[in-house]
Amino acid sequence: MQHIADETPTRDEKLIVLFEDFLGARAIRKPSAHTLAAYRRDLTAIARLLTDGDLAPDGATPLPLATLPISAVTTRRLRYAFGHFAAPRAAASVYRAWSTWNSFFAFLVADGRVPGNPMSAVDKPKVLAPAPKPLRGEETPERLLEAVAEGNDGRQRHPWPERDLVVLALALCAGLRLAELLDLRVGSVVGRPGERRVEVIGKGGRPRSVPIEPELDALVERYLESRRRRFGLRTVGRESALLVDRFSAPMRRGGLQYLVESCYRRAGIVDRVPAGAQLHALRHTFATRLAEDGASASEIMRLLGHATLTTSQNYIDVTAGQQRAAIKANRTNRALAKLAANDGD
Repeated sequence: MQHIADETPTRDEKLIVLFEDFLGARAIRKPSAHTLAAYRRDLTAIARLLTDGDLAPDGATPLPLATLPISAVTTRRLRYAFGHFAAPRAAASVYRAWSTWNSFFAFLVADGRVPGNPMSAVDKPKVLAPAPKPLRGEETPERLLEAVAEGNDGRQRHPWPERDLVVLALALCAGLRLAELLDLRVGSVVGRPGERRVEVIGKGGRPRSVPIEPELDALVERYLESRRRRFGLRTVGRESALLVDRFSAPMRRGGLQYLVESCYRRAGIVDRVPAGAQLHALRHTFATRLAEDGASASEIMRLLGHATLTTSQNYIDVTAGQQRAAIKANRTNRALAKLAANDGD
């Protein structure tokens, strides 16, 4: 049966229309709102440079972005646009924009909208894997957890130590990213007592299941009970956001970042947080402590949701029991045991 396309491909399709088609297709993968916004910024930033008169074909009048056709996006113009884009930016930002445009053209080729992907002829920077940025100081994670659990900072207008402690613990003892925390539902914590785990959708839509110890499970339940008291039983359904603000609305990116920063201030450890890390410093602390306490590279990869190991020969498939043993060996869980034993009275 012959396939009939919804639209006849044309090299004169408007670039901004194709952007929307691409972003709509990407949305099916359920990326975070932050990720979609980053795609849009990278596409638009380069496209605006393509409207620069210096990049227009010889003798041609530059077109405004709203009317720029895909046929105007030549390899030569892309090279110049990326050259101008790269000048004031870090290599990681340039690489991310290159990857976005490469994915965009791969989508257009697969959809029959353009005959080929020109990005292979556009240089991209080499980006080294960033060095881990854990919290500095051997006992800093324990100091942070204990300070937040006490909840006696008079500067807080609306204290909620049960929630704040769960945020920190999920990052320190399960290695969750900021976007992963925001995407959690109440029903994301599953399993029988003693075999509990948190189910996460990570980068690239890759699912993973991270074992959690009874101490962290108890803190989650204590938080949910405090939430029921504040907002009522109906606000804690399985599909409800796990983390909410003081109005019972799902937490947003800025709110969660501010919460973590305020926890650092309350614990007096701001000087021990690597620059630019913030919540990611907790995830890096989780990973480095696993490594120090004997977890293998494969276990760490699986628990943190990384796509690959540095070299494929280091890959070792591990069982769920081995992953749980690695989690149990995490020293931060031992600090949670003491906090979980405290009933808050």
